[in-house]
Amino acid sequence: MTTSQSLPAPVPAQPVKAAAFRELHAEGPAPLVLVNVWDAASAKVVEEAGAHALATSSSAISWSLGFPDGNQLPQALAMGALSRIVAATDLPVTADIETGYAGSDGAFDDAMLRQTIVAVLASGAIGVNIEDSDGEPLTDVAEQARRIGVIRAVAEEAGVRLFINARTDTFLSGRFPDSAYDETLRRAPAYLAAGADGIFVPGVTDLHILHELSRRIPAPLNALAGVGAPSVGELHDAGVRRISIGGNTAKAAYATVSRVAADVLGDGNWSELAGARSHAEMDALFTRARPRE
Repeated sequence: MTTSQSLPAPVPAQPVKAAAFRELHAEGPAPLVLVNVWDAASAKVVEEAGAHALATSSSAISWSLGFPDGNQLPQALAMGALSRIVAATDLPVTADIETGYAGSDGAFDDAMLRQTIVAVLASGAIGVNIEDSDGEPLTDVAEQARRIGVIRAVAEEAGVRLFINARTDTFLSGRFPDSAYDETLRRAPAYLAAGADGIFVPGVTDLHILHELSRRIPAPLNALAGVGAPSVGELHDAGVRRISIGGNTAKAAYATVSRVAADVLGDGNWSELAGARSHAEMDALFTRARPRE
């Protein structure tokens, strides 16, 4: 087990951010809406737009660093990107760590998982998403619960109330065509008992199903939204307390790059550059007030 000597002390303001982030999941007049980011600039732009917290997107980070999504990104690169994002913002940041950057089901390494969580905590982040998508059809329930327990133990030893959002791919994977709902309700209690704080069920936007899941899962329910999904208000009325858009932020940004490139390289047309942020506006995102002498 990781010793206390190898764990980072809480980063300044980390406990306060952790408490604030947890409170954002409480029942109230509006859900927590997360626009997922992948680098310092996207983090600052989303912060500027009025976000209350930030979440990283593992797929977007992977693409930005030259890797496909799906546990292909090296741990060091993932944690480096996370550190730059957290350093760029004063908002609470939760990290998408895929399955933990600790190998596959066939060769899962607990020491690497602990190393990932230590790096998350050292960055100043206050939450993680952990997936059960690595196995066939998914990682065994008891094994996934055990991994969540490892994360909780490391966080408690470090003295940080890390928000663990347990993602289950019962719907998204398509591997339970006739039993995804029941499988979700089988997995969620085990994950919560192991130390998870919330349950993330991407791949389902049916309001009736989400309402039933929120009613039967005694923890904040996270839904993945995008084009064609119900509105924020409709999802909230169905009991969803956390809404994220995953890699869709980056897909939209890269689509803009594609349109600019097609115009410039095709007709030599600059029209797609209209509305771009100015150089000064971008620099201003990273201009911090100097402390007084």
